[in-house]
Amino acid sequence: MTADTVSRTEPINTETVSRTARIAALSDRCRHGLDRNARHMITQNLRATLDQNGPVHGLLATSRLVKAIREYQFTADDGPERDFGAFDFDGHRVCFKVDCYEPSMEWGAEDPSDASATVRVMTIMLTSDY
Repeated sequence: MTADTVSRTEPINTETVSRTARIAALSDRCRHGLDRNARHMITQNLRATLDQNGPVHGLLATSRLVKAIREYQFTADDGPERDFGAFDFDGHRVCFKVDCYEPSMEWGAEDPSDASATVRVMTIMLTSDY
């Protein structure tokens, strides 16, 4: 075996891993409705799609959609911060995205792993809205 074929392992930056894990946990709190500072938004296009059969049907569909997002199973393709997911719902492709802002919500959060200085906004939309 030559030096070129020897497997090398890079040192793991534990600070980055724990920061990413913290961001993922905070994204999960937002997605599960446990973050009191978080905002949840549904695009107008998705709202109109859910309300096609009337407002009561739309409210029931929204409840089922929120439940599906809370139960969403992430894959490696979704990324380590668990801030995006896409799936089929009632014959439509929907997705959710969690974005992090500083408290005034003018700019992106400087450190999304710091819950005290970050407001999360989860936007739920049709994939065609993204």
